[in-house]
Amino acid sequence: MSEYRPSLNPGQYTDVADVAVRNRVLRNTYWLLAISLIPTVLGAAFGMYSGINQVMATSPFITMIIFLAGAFGLMYAIEKNKENSLGVGLLLLFTFFMGMMLSRLLGHVLGMSNGTQLVMFAFGGTAAVFGTMATLATSIKRDLSGLGKFMFVGVVILLLASVANIFLQLPALMLTISVVAIVIFSAFMLIDLQRVVNGGETNYVSATLAIYLDVYNVFANLLAILGITGGSRD
Repeated sequence: MSEYRPSLNPGQYTDVADVAVRNRVLRNTYWLLAISLIPTVLGAAFGMYSGINQVMATSPFITMIIFLAGAFGLMYAIEKNKENSLGVGLLLLFTFFMGMMLSRLLGHVLGMSNGTQLVMFAFGGTAAVFGTMATLATSIKRDLSGLGKFMFVGVVILLLASVANIFLQLPALMLTISVVAIVIFSAFMLIDLQRVVNGGETNYVSATLAIYLDVYNVFANLLAILGITGGSRD
């Protein structure tokens, strides 16, 4: 009865397998990314209700050191365990930590009379950016991974500028940093999404970590801009 079965050459088998892997990684990435928002919200709530956000506000330099040490330490652990279930647990712990570190900015914005509205605007703007980048990732045929090196240089410059502004406390510099950060991490989001769509990333834990960082930074910097330009204390 073999003559009635569709015949596939080895190249076709490979293509079918590649498509299945890409679809599975993309599906798992989106699911894990959605789930990761839960510990992020819980971490932010814990930071605000425990008063940690106020402690961070009084020691911004120490807060940045803790943030960098905690974030990079957890990211290293996630990458080392991305092939097992511990990697997922560490990723969710990481998102809780990131939510807790976000509580300082959230507490500041929510202290404004229109704070809740600003948070919703930031969330909606981030969702719009994500939707746009996801659409572009599936439609742009050119490989954009080469742009990552230039974007990384931009991130290093942003980090140095952010450290400097801890001491300078210049609103104009903070606004500039946030605008540039949104552009850079939106580009990173496009690159990371395209890598998953094209099959360049085959581990959904690593894919989720990369895209989560993009989404997190777009949201945080968009919220910072709204807090500076649209916040009201009346």
